[in-house]
Amino acid sequence: MSGSLRHRARARDGDRAGPHTGVSTVSARPDGLHVIEHRGTVAAGSAPTVVLVHGSLDRGATFARVVRRLGDLHVVTYDRRGYNRSRAMPLARSLEEHVADLVSVVGDGPAVVVGHSYGGDVAIGAAIDAPAVIGAVGAYEPPLPWFEWWPRRTASSIANEDPAEFAEGFFRRVVGDAGWDRLTDQARADRQADGPALVAELTDLRRHGAPFDLADLRVPLVLARGGASIPHHRRSVDALVELVPGSEVVEIPGSAHGAQLSHPDAFADFVRRVVDHATDSPPGR
Repeated sequence: MSGSLRHRARARDGDRAGPHTGVSTVSARPDGLHVIEHRGTVAAGSAPTVVLVHGSLDRGATFARVVRRLGDLHVVTYDRRGYNRSRAMPLARSLEEHVADLVSVVGDGPAVVVGHSYGGDVAIGAAIDAPAVIGAVGAYEPPLPWFEWWPRRTASSIANEDPAEFAEGFFRRVVGDAGWDRLTDQARADRQADGPALVAELTDLRRHGAPFDLADLRVPLVLARGGASIPHHRRSVDALVELVPGSEVVEIPGSAHGAQLSHPDAFADFVRRVVDHATDSPPGR
């Protein structure tokens, strides 16, 4: 891979905006994790399974528009523990627990993992832990609060927040007041109910140093960011490229942090770049 490559993915809905042509199945897992498998049209074994990992205060359904553009692939989405339909599971108190869940979802592979925001941290951690089954990893603007330039908010100050109020405030900051106001009463209650998971993971991410050593990454890394994203989200990609020379960077012009919603064609292209690298380089390199 060339670290200088800038893949300019399409930023408009269009060529692959049709409905998903495979079959979607909800997996009733005994551990309580809510998993949906979207079986594509590609022959079994001819391409790795794609597992998409959502960010903070989100859920697997955030990738619905992206999945519709990956109808040839076997794609798996899931609600991380503490969120939405996985809310009944014991709360995860560390990134390592979310990583373990993702490795469990991947199973025997082969797979690629692609995470949005905090999901990018989870995806990178899983790729480090399970290179024998994960052939490549993608991360869209993963947060790096252990760097000194990341906006300051201490672990203790987050831990002391009221979870429901913190969830509402987080949503308003990320999506905007108008987005919160458009939610139904039930949707607002659902997001507030995700507050304990949000507080736990953001507290943990600020409590220690880096949660993984990128020198241990043995599979290709593809990073993505939006052309209209705020500075520290964009800078997180630069920081990771420094630590993982040869990583590819995908730029999505006009997009901010929620590219999977606003620019699903481009996000799907990003996912396909990760699949391409797994095909070119077998797990574990």
